[in-house]
Amino acid sequence: MTRLAIETWIWYGVTWLVVIARLLSRRLVVGSVKKYQTDDYLMILAMACDAVLIACMNIVSHTSSNLIDPTQAVDLTPDEIDKRRLGSKLILVVEQLQCTVTWLVKCCLLLMYNRLTTNLTYNRAVKAVAVYVIVGFVVMEILYFGVWCRPFNQYWAVPTDNVQCSTATHHLITNATLNISSDIMIIILPMPLFLKSNATAKIKVALCCIYTVGVFTIVSAVLNKYYSFTDPFGADWTVWYIRESSTALIAANLPLTWPLVRQVMHISTSNQSSSYTPRASRGFDHFDFSVPTITTNGNSSLPTLGPSNSEIPLRERVRTDLEGTSGDRARK
Repeated sequence: MTRLAIETWIWYGVTWLVVIARLLSRRLVVGSVKKYQTDDYLMILAMACDAVLIACMNIVSHTSSNLIDPTQAVDLTPDEIDKRRLGSKLILVVEQLQCTVTWLVKCCLLLMYNRLTTNLTYNRAVKAVAVYVIVGFVVMEILYFGVWCRPFNQYWAVPTDNVQCSTATHHLITNATLNISSDIMIIILPMPLFLKSNATAKIKVALCCIYTVGVFTIVSAVLNKYYSFTDPFGADWTVWYIRESSTALIAANLPLTWPLVRQVMHISTSNQSSSYTPRASRGFDHFDFSVPTITTNGNSSLPTLGPSNSEIPLRERVRTDLEGTSGDRARK
């Protein structure tokens, strides 16, 4: 077994452990698997795509493609041409699976942010980033399938008539720009609430660790493109593709494992107020206990990536808090 195979399947195993913990935590919160929300199912789809990605990547690492080093004289036999065509098709599959996994993770995070920030001005920023992510993905795919390499079958032609069909330089630049910029936006989104909070040191350390994993995802994205440009005939880019997708999956799921961790570790939340009774819960989603609740200074409590002490509908709780604050100001 190669070093790539060992590392990639270790990553996949660790990722599944985190995802399973997330799914168990979500079941604790919503009460039934049937009540899973959209991002839960998208995460399962992302894991299925990641499994195929890892399997194909391990094949690609041992297979030649239509990316031929111009400094080497190559006299290809019909059998070698067929193998290179297969390798080229697998690279296309790997690239699309990588994009799919990466953007599914972004969607899952943004759906979670959207649930936690409904009825807040902050929610507008979440939706703006969501539009950027969706439009960016659509534009990237249109360029990949309809612009950069024409006709499309040149992606696996040996030899190819268009260097973009073998090197995919324009696509890699587009992907890096849209992927890294949206990752940075998604990481920055929760920071204002986090910085304004009076969370305990332990909670802040835990969140910082999750942020660190997210930053490593961006570093992996930069490095896989760096090696794709500087050493396209080497294999270094392959392992960084897997590191990027794996750390992205881990970072997106870690916050949602808190309910299970709290139950297993017998962590008490008795310091949180439980006097709130929602006036009307119909039509509101229940808070999904992402990570420990972070309460901001002042009279009102802004939701962040964290659980409440009971399954209080978050949107109703926030609306009531905001209405109460507005009433106090009016009386003054």
